[in-house]
Amino acid sequence: MDLLPVAPIETLRQRRSAKWRFHPHDVLPLPVAEMDFDLAPPIQEALRAAVERSDTGYPAPVPTLADALVGFAGERWGWEIDPAAVTAVADVGVGVVELLRVLVRPADPVVICPPVYPPFFGWIPEAGGRVHEVPLRDGRLDLAGLERAFATHPAAFLLCNPHNPVGRVHSRDELTEIVRLATAYGVPVISDEIHAPLVPPGATFTPILTIPGAAAIAVSLVSTSKAWNLAGLKCATLVTASPAMAAVTDRLPPDTPWRVGHFGVLASVAAYTEGVGWLDRLLATLDDRRALLGRLLAERLPEVSWTPPEATFLAWLDCSAIGAGAAPRDLFFEKGRVALEPGPRFGAAGDGHVRLNFGTSAEILEAAVDRMAAARGSL
Repeated sequence: MDLLPVAPIETLRQRRSAKWRFHPHDVLPLPVAEMDFDLAPPIQEALRAAVERSDTGYPAPVPTLADALVGFAGERWGWEIDPAAVTAVADVGVGVVELLRVLVRPADPVVICPPVYPPFFGWIPEAGGRVHEVPLRDGRLDLAGLERAFATHPAAFLLCNPHNPVGRVHSRDELTEIVRLATAYGVPVISDEIHAPLVPPGATFTPILTIPGAAAIAVSLVSTSKAWNLAGLKCATLVTASPAMAAVTDRLPPDTPWRVGHFGVLASVAAYTEGVGWLDRLLATLDDRRALLGRLLAERLPEVSWTPPEATFLAWLDCSAIGAGAAPRDLFFEKGRVALEPGPRFGAAGDGHVRLNFGTSAEILEAAVDRMAAARGSL
């Protein structure tokens, strides 16, 4: 399969998104979960046509987004979704916080599994709760630890699947046990499945709501924002599968669907209905970049260890042989002019780690590792 091209870095630097505007011009920015590939042609066409007809108003409350998700999820994962059970939200973060506002009373615990996406640590107190950590064990869910946590009757469990930053796709057996435990202890599960489309052949993504019994206790959040690079257009969806969990989403602010971006809806529909071929090319390209990164690290930074991710375009690199805390990130930034996410942002388990975004060109990836190796050599 043909790989997706990436524009020259001079062209990329003309972009005005955070990835390309936050750091000085001499820095290679590989921290933010934003890819460097051009938009899928069907998405470009949908947005171009909207601009040409001056179609820049509010999102219409029509079922096109839900219908598009239903078709994609059924074809991709065998997940049967009732379109009436789909609620549009501005993004996954907004969806999580609004759900937590419904479920959490002041100071209630909410369980998470670090190292995990840094905003998890902020969303919970934003909704009035407090964080209860059950760290991953060797990159996997600690099911025994989760049972102990669930036995304290937390307000919710915030699951990340596929898991950012380690790139693990939780198995059907693991999710089945999560559902059993959550049911036994009465713990609602909020499943952040934003990276779900980014699972290539060789791994299998299981939507939480396809697990028997999950409908009664789980809500899923999905979006096109990571797989099709649409974060700035503000559109995601909540999915439920039972009256009990629909009653939770029914308590969201009534204006929630009106806070979604109109262009986000148009682009998401185009992605789900016409962007699957592009997505398959993307997955092949990311597989190529993941293999390239492995070779580069082995050749030029052998003291850095990692487990190649089963999903996402993010690499979780153990640089503890170089330094503790955020020292590796600081070294690569200050001496190598490569921006990466510091591991401690993902929790204490991120000590000595960095997260690297390999959703870019082979040339940029090779240049970044070269700079990181030179920085390491300067010690």
